[in-house]
Amino acid sequence: MPVQTSDQKWAAQAAAGDESAFRELYRSYVRPVYWIAHGMLGSPADAEDVTQETFVTAWRKLPGFELQGESILPWLATICRFQAANRLRQRRRDQAHTTEAVDETLPSTISVEEQVITADLAERIAAEVGTLSDLDRAIFRLCAAEGYAYQAAAEELGVSHAIVRNRLSRVRTRLRGAVKEASDA
Repeated sequence: MPVQTSDQKWAAQAAAGDESAFRELYRSYVRPVYWIAHGMLGSPADAEDVTQETFVTAWRKLPGFELQGESILPWLATICRFQAANRLRQRRRDQAHTTEAVDETLPSTISVEEQVITADLAERIAAEVGTLSDLDRAIFRLCAAEGYAYQAAAEELGVSHAIVRNRLSRVRTRLRGAVKEASDA
């Protein structure tokens, strides 16, 4: 039997109603989901709301969900994109009912191509993170996903500040390369 990834284990446990497993998924992916929402909406407040809506929807849908890949991020990104699209539609409806000028920075439609690219990009990043060593993955999770300072991450992992800084720099360079490859494709 193949070994389960932590996402597969947490998703299965959360689907069975384990709130602590869902908290682990939330901690791991709240920042990437927030940045997807922020990229679509351009508003920190709306991005925070959509991020929360994404995780509420995920919690509600998890009992019928079976994670096929190694990472739950692509599924969360899809939920997030739909929530953000709903928020954009609501903005347009609200603006239509006011006498204020329409904000020209809002896209008139949500491009299916853009959604596919975002999903592909999320999958590419998740796949690249999956190839990292355990220590690099832990450093990435703590610093990039959970917002730990280098020193706090170093103390949490029992390594030096320099190790965290250097490894995170290499991980970011590697992920930038993966993002560039995906965007060039």
